[in-house]
Amino acid sequence: MANISPFCPVYRDLEPFTYFFYLVFLVGIIGSCFATWAFIQRASHHRCASIYLINLLVADLLLTLALPVKITVDLGVAPWKLKIFHCQVTACLIYINMYISIIFLAFVSIDRCLQLTRSYKIYRIQEPGFAKMLSTVVWLMVLLLMVPNMAIPIRDIKEKSNVGCMEFKNEFGRNWHLLTNFICIAIFLNFSALILISNCLVIRQLYRNKDNENYPNVRKALINILLVTTGYIICFVPYHAVRIPYTLSQTEVISDCTTKISLFKAKEATLLLAVSNLCLDPILYYHLSKAFRLKVTETFASPTEMKAQKGKSSYESEA
Repeated sequence: MANISPFCPVYRDLEPFTYFFYLVFLVGIIGSCFATWAFIQRASHHRCASIYLINLLVADLLLTLALPVKITVDLGVAPWKLKIFHCQVTACLIYINMYISIIFLAFVSIDRCLQLTRSYKIYRIQEPGFAKMLSTVVWLMVLLLMVPNMAIPIRDIKEKSNVGCMEFKNEFGRNWHLLTNFICIAIFLNFSALILISNCLVIRQLYRNKDNENYPNVRKALINILLVTTGYIICFVPYHAVRIPYTLSQTEVISDCTTKISLFKAKEATLLLAVSNLCLDPILYYHLSKAFRLKVTETFASPTEMKAQKGKSSYESEA
């Protein structure tokens, strides 16, 4: 399989993106550190949604480790060995965060849907023990898919400035990378469908309760779920719209240099949106986790606001 031509400067002019990645990193690490502290302070009696959000937080912490390396490499100031490390390790951490985030956001939506529809017949799904088991399975599945990209031996190529990660991969590594890409797209499509179905069921439940005295609380819960959906669409849909044609450009199915450059820039722009979930997730923690919300209120709110927060309805997240 042919490598990318050295006369096609696909990987140049990345500096403008790095400023935005740096901003995402700065905001994200502050939010993630505070979220970690808040969850640790209220570490007992977590319910399902909180367990899923904690897993989301762990993925975010992995992303905060990866972004400084990507920024350094994209600025063109990284030594050769750091470029190799980025291609083998930190780039994979970015995608681990992405698909862990997609899966657990879907689980949070499903959990909220089950709470609102009062689906007692499948109550076991909402037990913390089941949530912990499911979380373990998800991590094992994603790591089994991604870790080989780190472990497969790479080619020894001559040091140069305009180099992409695919150039380090041998034939087996490229094939595994392609397989991983298409499996990840399938994960995205399937869990997007779960989020869509959950939201449709919630909207139906809201309509049924429009004359109920608890309608304002149900409406507030709906807003929380729609918040998840909006963040999901902004962060992940544009990237996956670009990913298939970009993958084809990596394999020389698309060989036109101008098209390759355009697709790479589009991939970087949409990847920036994808990693921006690092900034949005603390907002989700606040709206979807009572434990996190109470800790924030204890830290920053007045006594009157604290009393009001503790009196929230059971229609809100009790995570």
